[in-house]
Amino acid sequence: MLGRAALLTFALGGLLACSPALNWREVRPEDSQVQLLFPCKPVAQARQVTLAGQLVRLSLLACNAGGQTWALAHADLGDPRHIGAALTELMTSAAANLGTVPGAAQPLRVAGATPHAGSLRLRFAGTLPDGMAVTEEVAVFTYGTRVYQVTALGAALPQEAAQTFIASLRAGS
Repeated sequence: MLGRAALLTFALGGLLACSPALNWREVRPEDSQVQLLFPCKPVAQARQVTLAGQLVRLSLLACNAGGQTWALAHADLGDPRHIGAALTELMTSAAANLGTVPGAAQPLRVAGATPHAGSLRLRFAGTLPDGMAVTEEVAVFTYGTRVYQVTALGAALPQEAAQTFIASLRAGS
């Protein structure tokens, strides 16, 4: 017969084993003008990239949880004339990174975001450079002169988790 302490330890161990891999939290990235739910604690980094023909600072928040990568990238273009090209480049480069091309996309509406025909959401399959097959959900949108790319990527990407991630987006905060 198990002792009381052993039984409690066994029960707690069972609860921990059943705990979800995704630990959702609200994140308001500095200088991003957005908020969203991340399923893990993201790490920030930034670098200079060429986007829509101009050199910009691209900020990235990303984390890994549940066998997936979750990320938000954003850049201020400073000129609204470049937004359409930048949104297209973000979507196209996400697909190219997986050796595929963007397919049919759905219009994306983000609360508080600037309406734009290039605000889209797309789910596609491809492979990483190491040959691993993955599914990626990508959303691109704009707020003012800023462009955003939200990405969920994994060998097994639960639709419900990707929906929670993207649907949690709020701009103007």
